[in-house]
Amino acid sequence: AGLSVIDARILAPAFAMVALTTVVMFCMFFERTRQMRAERIHFREIPSSSQMAARFVDTRAADNYRNLFEMPVLFYLALLVAALTGLVTPVSLGLAWAYVALRAVHSAIHCGYNRVLHRFYAFLASNLVLWTLWAWLGWRLLSA
Repeated sequence: AGLSVIDARILAPAFAMVALTTVVMFCMFFERTRQMRAERIHFREIPSSSQMAARFVDTRAADNYRNLFEMPVLFYLALLVAALTGLVTPVSLGLAWAYVALRAVHSAIHCGYNRVLHRFYAFLASNLVLWTLWAWLGWRLLSA
């Protein structure tokens, strides 16, 4: 009943980010499994993230997975603020989808060919979009 008050369109970008995070999680799982078999690494040999990083050659997917729990937290909160304040508009939806698209590009670069400068540009662009979303929400809420 509570969701009927919220414009559910704002949930679609959130579900898309969850889907992206899930895809990267599976990439990380398959890459770790492959490396553990190839290098004959047993679970008890890697009880911490630092020991794991020292043993694994390829940590791209794991690094990206960790990234998806950093700035996107502010993205999810912005969507919640938009939903709860009635600010689900073409602007907020457009910025939300742009953020998702840029994070998908960032993840594809990071988990793929991993050219740092390309990855940085995607990261920077996604953050600029996120800060624009927050500025727009703040402006709309404070000027109301």
